[in-house]
Amino acid sequence: MMESITQSNRLEWLAKAGTLAEALPYMRRYSGHAVVVKFGGHAMGDASYIRNFAQDMVLLRQVGAKPVVVHGGGPQIGAMLDKLNITSDFINGLRVTDADTVSVVEMVLSGAINKSLVAAINDAGAKAVGISGKDADLIIARKLLAANKSADDAAPVDLGYVGEPAQIDTSVINALIASDLIPVVAPVARGTDGATYNINADTASGAISAAMQATRLLLLSDVPGVMDKDGQVIPRMTISQARMLIENGTISGGMIPKVNTCIEAVEGGAEAAVILDGREAHAVLVELFTEHGIGTIIMPD
Repeated sequence: MMESITQSNRLEWLAKAGTLAEALPYMRRYSGHAVVVKFGGHAMGDASYIRNFAQDMVLLRQVGAKPVVVHGGGPQIGAMLDKLNITSDFINGLRVTDADTVSVVEMVLSGAINKSLVAAINDAGAKAVGISGKDADLIIARKLLAANKSADDAAPVDLGYVGEPAQIDTSVINALIASDLIPVVAPVARGTDGATYNINADTASGAISAAMQATRLLLLSDVPGVMDKDGQVIPRMTISQARMLIENGTISGGMIPKVNTCIEAVEGGAEAAVILDGREAHAVLVELFTEHGIGTIIMPD
């Protein structure tokens, strides 16, 4: 197996990794362990990023790791809503989702995006299967209410069919992995009320990684990692350090929910979580199979 991997064109990343001999201990480290990867952002709109990502997932499976992909699709959802002349509002960065909107969300996430990622992984040499949070009740959702920032005492804002994970049942994921398949999960779920809910892909991947006791949660983003006040990537931090950086304002804006997702995943049972730039060529392999990595890892205290 290792000979075929060495000869593969997928190993462009070795230019950064150094040599296969240096990467082998890291490959062995992840063999037999779950790695949950959230794929989203602008990388999803570029064919070369998707191809590199698919190759990374195949190689992870070839070395014995158990990759689980959770994907987003905000830009694609927005484009489809525009085509259908459905107006979409945002509150605190979350899309207000009425009945018409959630139907489009499910169509785009569980349909075109999910199946395109499945096809890319299949083309790269593995076997992937697309599912959503609804399948086998993988994710049971509860309604998510947004804080009203206009007044301290205002009631929370109803976002419609926007949810957060209330319960995770990984049996369908485990069954697919046992059959040597790579699960590709669209983050839509059934609520406790039976309705369909849209769930943020970061949040869904964090909850799944905690439930699976994953060795790593990888949040692929459009930034290199968590930055310090000088604009430099912070290579590693503990949960306590991450909370301190949120409190002092070093971590701000849209990075706060990503870091909180990592914290919740690690506190829930994942070994560690990493925020990294999904636009980097073979970012997943460079992060996992090199000593230095390329993102920000958040670990227990």
